[in-house]
Amino acid sequence: MNRLPSAPVDLRIEGARVRDIPSLYSELNRVLMPDEEWSLGESLDALDDLLYGGFGVLAHASSARVVWADSAVSRDALGIPLTRAYLTAKLDRPDIYAAGPARAALDDLERGNGTTYFESVLQVFAGHPEIELVLA
Repeated sequence: MNRLPSAPVDLRIEGARVRDIPSLYSELNRVLMPDEEWSLGESLDALDDLLYGGFGVLAHASSARVVWADSAVSRDALGIPLTRAYLTAKLDRPDIYAAGPARAALDDLERGNGTTYFESVLQVFAGHPEIELVLA
């Protein structure tokens, strides 16, 4: 079943604008939510929900092609150091976040086989085959 209702759209993420997690979501909001009165929160789950459609520019799209310009800049910005800090911050807040998964992800990252935040974003997009993500 196609989750997005009508016309395809072409979008462009400006990767040079992405310096950290807040600037990533600022850029995603600029691209995906320009006419909405609310914005996407800094959450991979929220991004996943948004990509299912029904909101922003995807509300009336049957498919989308998203070009991520300067993706290497974003990849560096959302790489190992940022991911380490992100996971460590989760460990510092066991009242909000489950420490076990964060600890496991941090251990994997330190062993060299973990997933960076950038790679996690790519995985979210990959879960939506009607959205073609092109790294440029």
